[in-house]
Amino acid sequence: MRVVIQRVSGASVTVDGNITGSIAHGLLVLAGFEDADTQEDIDWLSGKIINLRIFNDDNGVMNVSLLDTAGSILLVSQFTLHASTKKGNRPSYIKASKPPVAVPLYEAFIKRLEIDLGKTIATGIFGADMKIALLNDGPVTIIIDTKTRE
Repeated sequence: MRVVIQRVSGASVTVDGNITGSIAHGLLVLAGFEDADTQEDIDWLSGKIINLRIFNDDNGVMNVSLLDTAGSILLVSQFTLHASTKKGNRPSYIKASKPPVAVPLYEAFIKRLEIDLGKTIATGIFGADMKIALLNDGPVTIIIDTKTRE
């Protein structure tokens, strides 16, 4: 799994003119899945996201987690995170899982994040043409890949 995490003051996702998910303070998480992903990847990544100390403490130091701030998560599936640009100028998405594999992984990731966060998270609609609006706070943007654990 590969995710791009953005600390936001607010974010929303719109499909066909309707807002399907929105949050105030928290994290916008863009997630891409590949066939090799497992429940272990989901569990590890959820714990990492929930506990990342990327919010400011009283001294203005990034030392506080999403749990500590009672923030929210907006999760959006994004197969393009697995784009390969090695050859030519047209990205290849061959590593990205097709819906029969990716949808169950996405749904399992939603459930795990909700368990770890202790509340419902906001989401986009898998496979839809989504419009995402966000106010990046910081800016703080972090990329994590479960295959490298970086």
